[in-house]
Amino acid sequence: MFGIVGYIGERDIAAVLLAGLNRLSYRGYDSAGIAVLSNGDLSTWKKAGKLDELSNAISGLNILGELGIGHTRWATHGIPNDINSHPHLSPNQKVSVVHNGIIENADLIKIRLKEKGFIFRTQTDTEVIPLLIESFYDGDFLAALQAAINELDGSYSLAIVSEYEPEKIYVARKGSPLILGQGKGENFISSDINSIITHTKDIIYLEDDQIAIVDKQSISILDPEGGYLS
Repeated sequence: MFGIVGYIGERDIAAVLLAGLNRLSYRGYDSAGIAVLSNGDLSTWKKAGKLDELSNAISGLNILGELGIGHTRWATHGIPNDINSHPHLSPNQKVSVVHNGIIENADLIKIRLKEKGFIFRTQTDTEVIPLLIESFYDGDFLAALQAAINELDGSYSLAIVSEYEPEKIYVARKGSPLILGQGKGENFISSDINSIITHTKDIIYLEDDQIAIVDKQSISILDPEGGYLS
């Protein structure tokens, strides 16, 4: 945990994500990172320390992306270092996840995934999520996400991007806040309204056990049974 942002649209993706993370910095954090999809390719940058460390890491890079997610972390599982920072990747590096909350059964999930041959690279509870998604993926990303979420005990707000669905951001929540902001040809995601309200007043508060699929033009929300609400 601690802060989540996401954006899909035509603006400078890195600038929007960093500005959103900066507006969440009052809550405290010890690392930060972003994941961006550009022309279907997923790239991730993350650094321990303050946002300046992340800003310096991407300074001078021409990050041309259509969508992305970001996170400021306050370490709860694993020490604050680059590896444990969010976003976390699936082993094939096609799925990237940021997470607020605590996965209470992460250790049990790790045991099962290790038995299937999966290798963990971090000390975090969050890493089980992209690995679960990869373990369930058979061509239907939404079904893989739903199956992964069904395995989780605890609290979470999630923002997920993937090369499998390069024009969408998937979000989900249970017991941890997540807010969606609707714009014109763009949409915003955050765990705190402070990083959205400067862009739009058209706000959706995601409810527990809901999943949302966000693209440039629309936000589709699914109920716990998988039915579309909007």
